[in-house]
Order: sequence, then C-alpha cells, then structure tokens
Amino acid sequence: MNKTELITKLAKKTGLTQAKAAEAVDAIFNAHKGLIVAELAGGKKVTLPGFGSFSVRKRASREGRNPATGKKITIPARKYPAFKVGKTMKEKVAK
Repeated sequence: MNKTELITKLAKKTGLTQAKAAEAVDAIFNAHKGLIVAELAGGKKVTLPGFGSFSVRKRASREGRNPATGKKITIPARKYPAFKVGKTMKEKVAK
C-alpha cells in the first residue's frame, strides 16, 4: 500500500473527504513536519498500543574502511529512528 491508497482507505473508513484524509496522514507521517518525526527529533518516544513504538537509538562511533581506497576512517556516532512492532500487530500478522 502506498500513501495514496492509505488516504483513500482512510477516507472510506472514516467518511472524511480525500483532502481531509490527506491532511490527517500528512499531519502524522510527514517527514518534515509530521507529529511522529517532531517527537523523535525532540528525543521522545511515540507509542501506539497494539501497533508499536517509535524511538530514537544511538549508534556509537566506530572504525570503518573507505571501500574505494581501503583507508581506515572513523564513522561518527549518530542517532537513528527505530520501530518496534507491538504485540497485537505481531500476533495478527503471524496468523
């Protein structure tokens, strides 16, 4: 399912117009100003019971190699978004 299909299904299920459903999806998932991204950028966790939780994890700095030259490089530490599937969704998908 892509974003357009999600919007269409949301509109049908809720009785919203396509435009209002699109606004709702963008408000939650938009990569630049969506609610989930904003919370994660603030270092917070977003938990949706039964669905899963979004969090920020930290990756330590480490040594790597430039594949073109073979020279050792230091890969800096960074934060990255992570998702852990909720119990209800995991059970539903496993059936």
